[in-house]
Amino acid sequence: MIRAGAAIVDITPPAGLLLSGFAARSEPATGAHDPLTVRAVAVNDTALVVADVIGLHGDMSARIRAACNLPQDNVLIAALHNHGGPVSMAGRLSLASDPAYLARLEAACVEAINQAVANQRPATLAAGLGTDPDVARNRRHAGGTVDRAVPVIRIRAEDGTMIAVVTSYACHPVVLGADNRLWTADYPHFVRRDIEAAYPGAVALFVTGCTGDANTGHSAHASVSLAANPDRTYEAAERIGGRIAQAALAAPEAPLGTRIAVGNAEVLLRQERRETAPPKALAAEWRSEMAGAAPARAALLGHWIDWAENIAPQTLAPMAERVTVLDWGGLPIVGLPGEIFAETALHIRAQLPAESPAIIADFAEDNPGYISPASEFPFGGYEVDEAHRYYGQPAGFAAGSAEALADAAIAQLASQGLTK
Repeated sequence: MIRAGAAIVDITPPAGLLLSGFAARSEPATGAHDPLTVRAVAVNDTALVVADVIGLHGDMSARIRAACNLPQDNVLIAALHNHGGPVSMAGRLSLASDPAYLARLEAACVEAINQAVANQRPATLAAGLGTDPDVARNRRHAGGTVDRAVPVIRIRAEDGTMIAVVTSYACHPVVLGADNRLWTADYPHFVRRDIEAAYPGAVALFVTGCTGDANTGHSAHASVSLAANPDRTYEAAERIGGRIAQAALAAPEAPLGTRIAVGNAEVLLRQERRETAPPKALAAEWRSEMAGAAPARAALLGHWIDWAENIAPQTLAPMAERVTVLDWGGLPIVGLPGEIFAETALHIRAQLPAESPAIIADFAEDNPGYISPASEFPFGGYEVDEAHRYYGQPAGFAAGSAEALADAAIAQLASQGLTK
């Protein structure tokens, strides 16, 4: 028998805290456009949780799993990765975190899980794929690969009442640019709003898919600007969110089974330096450039100088990262750490039955930075060559790291009988 429950806990910070997500933005938030939340869906003794922050540190996720009312290996915690949220990971993304807010965030995640468990009642699961809303674009290669899947899970009580709708899409929640200083969940806010309007009383949970190279069409470097962009507004976020919600609401569905299972694996990821000049020389070069740079570029260079002086000299050591696979009635939910590219997600999808409405989430458990597939290393660029500086890592992840995560996920899927 299936039992399911859902819960929402507010985590909207007060005005005055720093926003995370853009190196060019150094001013604090002035207020909120929409509430930030932690949303949890508990199915039997497992749970899927999404927090409206740019990332969760693996240490925090481990404490949350240990403190909640479920077996700690049965919980998949992910971040929405909105760039209109607060600093949520100590020591990462170049801005100082607020300890009181981090404690509130951690407690809210535990509370959301426990509330979802307390709200459980007999339920049925159904799932299907929505049509491609044609929103995501590969930001590294014109016309490049994106994951177009819109998986949808509908969870109903025995009387037919909708308990929760879980949907996913692989597009960076970064419609709003660095000029935005309001707390916001970005376009996923509008996805959830429209789904909850269609099913009053239900909880809509949006899972961000593998978006390391996908957004609505601008390059990563286009965000190193404080200038307003007519394509990056709340109106645009509402339009984009509406298209994804419409695809989710129109998705067909088929009943899922009653088996609920979970698998986990730990993968050691190696870091590898890409810079050829020593950190001291880089810091000197960036200081010289900073003297005549525009404010947004100067802010970025300031982060890089701090990295060169304080982080780059650190000894490189493998990082242990967690891969989780939930099996909800035959539907896989895969959780991968960090910023994962579409190529990796599609490789995992290729091992599943055709048209499987599997959810493949990045930013799960931990967000230590971009984990690029080996095929992208010859192209370099922000994600491969630079982002580790902003993430507070001494070096980027070595080629083969994304493939190791995919292999671990596929092994878990196979062990649960979920591959084709």
